[in-house]
Amino acid sequence: MWGACRMISSGGRFLGVFKSGCRVTEVDCRRLITSAENQLSWTLQIKPWVFSKHRIMWFKSNRMTSACLKTMKSYRNPWTRLYSTSRTTVDSNELKTFLALAHRWWDEQGVYAPLHSMNDLRVPFIRDNLLKTIHNHQPGKPLSGMKILDVGCGGGLLTEPLGRLGASVTGIDPVDENIKTAQHHKSFDPVLDTRLEYKACSLEDIVEETAETFDAVIASEVIEHVIDLETFIQCCCQVLKPGGSLFITTINKTQLSYALGIVFSEQIAGIVPKGTHTWEKFVSPEKLESILESNGLSVQTVVGMIYNPFSGYWHWSENTSLNYAAHAVRLEDPGPAELVSKGEAEELQASASASPGVHDELKK
Repeated sequence: MWGACRMISSGGRFLGVFKSGCRVTEVDCRRLITSAENQLSWTLQIKPWVFSKHRIMWFKSNRMTSACLKTMKSYRNPWTRLYSTSRTTVDSNELKTFLALAHRWWDEQGVYAPLHSMNDLRVPFIRDNLLKTIHNHQPGKPLSGMKILDVGCGGGLLTEPLGRLGASVTGIDPVDENIKTAQHHKSFDPVLDTRLEYKACSLEDIVEETAETFDAVIASEVIEHVIDLETFIQCCCQVLKPGGSLFITTINKTQLSYALGIVFSEQIAGIVPKGTHTWEKFVSPEKLESILESNGLSVQTVVGMIYNPFSGYWHWSENTSLNYAAHAVRLEDPGPAELVSKGEAEELQASASASPGVHDELKK
């Protein structure tokens, strides 16, 4: 996790300067704030643009323009601290539903048949996108050496095939009975027994101990069951290594998804048990993309998925009005510098050069 420095004055909050190997000390921060308070005409403003050769962000002493204010407000840095585990993203009502079905995960003709069939799409989707980051991979074990977190793993339907591709996979689920089912099933394969690890916990329970640990995080058919999507995405991002991938499959929030995903699938055809889904928790690709990008993730792919209940198979589609899959990557070097255009950076550099006093203060 990058080092961060917070500067707080009576008038506002300033974004911390962070960069590997160098940081502004607390003494420097306090000295600068004291100097600013003595000159009431100044409004200290951190300009997120360019670092000096000393790898310290320059300041500019002038009044903020409304345009810059909007820019600063739109930037939210999720890495300044780890998410507090005092809250939870787990919906206790959802747990009851999945607890009742914990023994049916590996019945390929039962209520989880669509998830078994979905592996034909989601496993290659995950594998192929991860292989773009691996230059040399072992035949038969293309994901060897990669650490993957499967959030809401259930009975291990997706965890196991990823383990067979060579990855070291940690599966977590808040339903203890689901984890017991997953552990029991993996015991039949000695190879998987060494590659897979299961834990009965929620994502926020392991954020601190696994910060920047995983090459990939997977939340397949999960986010439509959490009670705080924004917090859930923040936690996913925090356990990812810089450059790591987040894979999500979920259901769009449309009238069609209500008609087919709930009324038909649950109440008429009985493809999934009644009460499995809540339409209000469905999320559109646009909203999901907005949340991902606001938390330092760059969306690479969003593609629709269609399930045929008569054949029992899934296929890819350009239509995302029902189910869809998304792939996002955590930015390697996230920070406010990315929010400023090159032209504005040059202007700010010229202005900062005209006010060397502040720059000199920071270099002490």
